[in-house]
Amino acid sequence: MKGRDIITIGASAGGVEALRQLVAELPHDLPAALFIVLHIPAHSPSLLSSILAKRSRLPVMSPGDRTTIEHGHIYVAPPDHHLLVEADHMRVMRGPRENRHRPAIDPLFRSAAWSCGPRVVGVVLSGTMDDGTAGLWAVKTCGGTTVVQEPSDALFPCMPLSALNNLDIDHCLPLQDLPELLNSLARKPLETGVTHPMPEKIRIEAEAAMLERSIEDMDKIGTPSVYTCPACRGSLWEVEEGKLTRYRCHVGHSYMPGSLVADQSEQITAALYSALTAMEEKIAMLRRIAEQLGNDLPKEKKRYEEMADEQEKQAELLRRLIRG
Repeated sequence: MKGRDIITIGASAGGVEALRQLVAELPHDLPAALFIVLHIPAHSPSLLSSILAKRSRLPVMSPGDRTTIEHGHIYVAPPDHHLLVEADHMRVMRGPRENRHRPAIDPLFRSAAWSCGPRVVGVVLSGTMDDGTAGLWAVKTCGGTTVVQEPSDALFPCMPLSALNNLDIDHCLPLQDLPELLNSLARKPLETGVTHPMPEKIRIEAEAAMLERSIEDMDKIGTPSVYTCPACRGSLWEVEEGKLTRYRCHVGHSYMPGSLVADQSEQITAALYSALTAMEEKIAMLRRIAEQLGNDLPKEKKRYEEMADEQEKQAELLRRLIRG
């Protein structure tokens, strides 16, 4: 009888060292497959697989799309691709960013929860912001087991704290105790005759990571909000899950509140720089016109110079705003 043999792990800042320590203590005969998402830049090569392989007794690989899942293997999400679980295989694809990341933790957890239900263990390690919290909600809702690193033990406690503040987490342990827990969960047979709800909204959102949902599905998972998606400027729907409130657009971008504010802040900064560029170009053009007028039309020259001076004052206000 199967135990909890689908172990999904998410980490961000401080996650490399945490993952190195974790995999080093896992037994070579672990009757489970591990799936790891670490937030990494989209266009830089990831060395995580090779780093973990040096410490792990289990083979470590970065899978391709539709790779078959095998027990006793560790699968690491490649850069700029979501890693998803689908029955007996994985999907690796460039779906919409979630919580400003690709790969993101929530899509991995959510897809595993929908596909494998109570067989899933979701683990959140060190990291900033709040990715992983919504995914753990899906894991728990579908009967899986939720685990977070003890915040005081994490280099960056924000992700574990977000999960603890929003969910009833099953296990909160320091890193050194996690390998033993995961080994025990993998070997303990699941209870028979127990059914768990599998909300359709989890399926819809799991498929959104593969761009397989439409705008008509959005009313099934949430209600329209007054906000727009910073990534695509489409409308955002507000999704309520217990104490959680988060946002998703119809093409699939998804945000926890903290991640949404961070993206909005970046968009505001970009808009301010765009406005400053336009102003500086206008100032340069006004001064050029004044220079070309020379002394032939002194009143016109003075008018353009005064316009440039006034624009310069406004540009300085923008610079101060950007500098904070």
